[in-house]
Amino acid sequence: MDEVNRNRLEEFRQLRKEVRHSEEYLIVGIDIAKDRHYAFFGTAMGKTLLRRLVFSNDHEGFRKLLDHAEALRVQHGLKKVVYGMEPTANYHKPLGEYLIGLGRTVVLVSGVTVKRNRESLDGRWDKHDAKDSANVADLISQGKCLYYEHPSAELRGLRGLLSLKKRLKKQEHGYRVRIRNHLIAQYFPEMDRDYERLGAEGISIVRWCLPASEIAQLDVDPFIERVTSRRIRIEKRRRLEAVWEKAAESIGCDGVPGVEHEAKVMVEGLRQIREMIKETEQKIEELCKQFPEYQYLLTIPGFGPDVSAKVLGAIGDPDRFENGKQVLKLAGLDLSADRSGKNSDKAIPEISKRGKADLRYALYQAALVASTKNQDFMLYYARKLEGRQKEKGIQTKMWVKLSAKMLLIAWTLMKKKEAFDPTYLNME
Repeated sequence: MDEVNRNRLEEFRQLRKEVRHSEEYLIVGIDIAKDRHYAFFGTAMGKTLLRRLVFSNDHEGFRKLLDHAEALRVQHGLKKVVYGMEPTANYHKPLGEYLIGLGRTVVLVSGVTVKRNRESLDGRWDKHDAKDSANVADLISQGKCLYYEHPSAELRGLRGLLSLKKRLKKQEHGYRVRIRNHLIAQYFPEMDRDYERLGAEGISIVRWCLPASEIAQLDVDPFIERVTSRRIRIEKRRRLEAVWEKAAESIGCDGVPGVEHEAKVMVEGLRQIREMIKETEQKIEELCKQFPEYQYLLTIPGFGPDVSAKVLGAIGDPDRFENGKQVLKLAGLDLSADRSGKNSDKAIPEISKRGKADLRYALYQAALVASTKNQDFMLYYARKLEGRQKEKGIQTKMWVKLSAKMLLIAWTLMKKKEAFDPTYLNME
């Protein structure tokens, strides 16, 4: 962490401790929108100084916000100004980074907290811009705010690429579903079970050989030659022969004008998306190698390039976390329990699932691999299961716990700049 961000972090932690009932702070709550934002100006003592300021999402609007804040600070004899906003997709980032660039104090307020606090302002759940900006300011005055991370350009680039990959994978899934549910289900339903197992050849059948009646007109060798351009193993050939046999008895619909074009569009779209995913993964790996922490993450059993990149992108600067619980919140692996009307010992803790779902899934897969492939993790997992094998769902619960353990280990390695050692499994 560089000196500027270290100072920002310390300033934020001090703010959390002293803002409640402080007479020093001007609190600016901002409701973010696409074209214009709404600001509320008040104090931590609950005094309203300006109920509503509308300013545009441009340099002129940003300067208007700063001018009003400085005028009110001087007028009311306040020493410090803190700007707060709810993260709204990416719409909050231009203003946030503009203010940080000028050395202003900026914090975030979680959307969940904003929603919960809305009714406490006036006893109503209704939502509008002026109310939400006042809501943000009210939460800041209570110290219920989050650090506005301003990572390095490299880390922002990595997060951007990880987000791009996630979107591309979603598009890929969409193409796969449409191919199966529309083209195969309609024109060759008997091939559904074979489609994924055939890989590239399955896609070629969709591209060149639908409907099934077209396959039935071919001998087996011309059919195989049409859907593959490489030498194939005997197992793959047998699967293709089985598909060819099914075509003769297929209940699939006859082809209609345009089906060939539709198949072409779907298949080419899928291939293009997969190529873009491959290129993006290469860019991610290239960028990850610029971070020394990446090499330490790769030493953790079960952590391949994909999991390591996601953990690196999520954690970023390990020093911004004060404890392990904050780290676990990233993936929604922190524990919570419903204790209403129950004794504490009867309240069963469960993970919150309020963090990054894709990170949580990646860690779970890493836990599965490590607990079945690595000797140290196998022994650790077996010890945790000892005497509890008959409990319903216990294996899944233990894999989730192991996921949390692996995230904490990853954070520790990043902080200490060390490679994995089995002794870390004993870390609490």
